[in-house]
Amino acid sequence: MSIKKILISQPKPANPKNSYFELAEKYEVEVDFEKFINIEGVKVNEFRKTKVDLLKFGVVIFTSKTAIDNYFRLAKEVKIKIPTTMKYYCINESIAYYIQKYIIYRKRKIAFADGSIENLLEILKKYQDEKILLPVADVHKPTIPNKLKKNGFKFTKVVLYRTVSTDIKKVNINDYDIITFFSPAGITTLIENFPDFEQGKTKFAAFGNETAKAIRKAGYKLNIKVPSKKFTSMSMALEDFLKKRDK
Repeated sequence: MSIKKILISQPKPANPKNSYFELAEKYEVEVDFEKFINIEGVKVNEFRKTKVDLLKFGVVIFTSKTAIDNYFRLAKEVKIKIPTTMKYYCINESIAYYIQKYIIYRKRKIAFADGSIENLLEILKKYQDEKILLPVADVHKPTIPNKLKKNGFKFTKVVLYRTVSTDIKKVNINDYDIITFFSPAGITTLIENFPDFEQGKTKFAAFGNETAKAIRKAGYKLNIKVPSKKFTSMSMALEDFLKKRDK
């Protein structure tokens, strides 16, 4: 099993101590980075077509920093002043603290879960009868909307941003022994840029169930999947693959 070049479908990390760089040095492989997708916020006229009134909701759920950016961007562009009484519930602490970029952080107005959907639902229980807004991307995991619906929450899902393919035609895609993907949109980018690409001996690595499904749906073979019981990160799984190569 010859592995000499790996493509990470993400921007190149600024920190030189990144685990991917360590892999490259330790196992004498070439690791390249290429951004496969871009994030674009929806335009005001498109948002208005949804007929969603941001002021009709007392609670907003944030699952990403991108959702926060676009929520407050659109509020400003449609000239809506978000009331100080608005309550924000975030999937984790890092996202909760990011809201400070737009408002003064107050614990009674901002709460966060431990990263799990179950914990998020638990802390949302007292707002069972309140109108909840869930900002999402055009392509998103259905898990949270499904669980909110199943548990009887009154929520509205609104698309505030979308993922678009990057032009990566300059990449010599056939040079790589392993290509990593971190979202279904990454698979779309590959197909749009290289419609005649044949996987052959190239190994595909996927982060997340939806990405894995997208690879298989497109007719490709999935060789590495994370997270798993054994590996929590892509770099860990790649290292295991490289160890087997050396054996």
